[in-house]
Amino acid sequence: MDDDDHQEEAPEQVKLFGMWASPYVLKVRWALSIKGVEYEYVEEDLRNKSHDLLEHNHVHKKVPVLLYRGIPVAESDVIVEFVDEAWSHRGGRILPDDPHERAMARFWVRFVHDKVSAAVLFPPFQVWFCVAQAT
Repeated sequence: MDDDDHQEEAPEQVKLFGMWASPYVLKVRWALSIKGVEYEYVEEDLRNKSHDLLEHNHVHKKVPVLLYRGIPVAESDVIVEFVDEAWSHRGGRILPDDPHERAMARFWVRFVHDKVSAAVLFPPFQVWFCVAQAT
């Protein structure tokens, strides 16, 4: 049995720790869906993180975390690239083969990531509220 056959026979060995409102978790869920990967989804309460989440992402202690055959992969961009490579035999590539096109895709992913992070950290209502209180 080769490695690809093992991946096909053991979908229960893929687990995703996430939170429903996280755009980073959604990005990973899309990648898994594109590749047709079956996985167990574990919803995390970020105010009361599970022991499993803290154990599998002890550096950042945040979602998403993909558990593949018991081995954790953290950070959404890293997980998407991992999914693309681990299930390369399924469907098309998530990232383009051409190095320049792949670099441009990564550029836009990071651009959107920076915009989403800024919106989460500094939502307009919080900025307005802080300015309104200062006056």
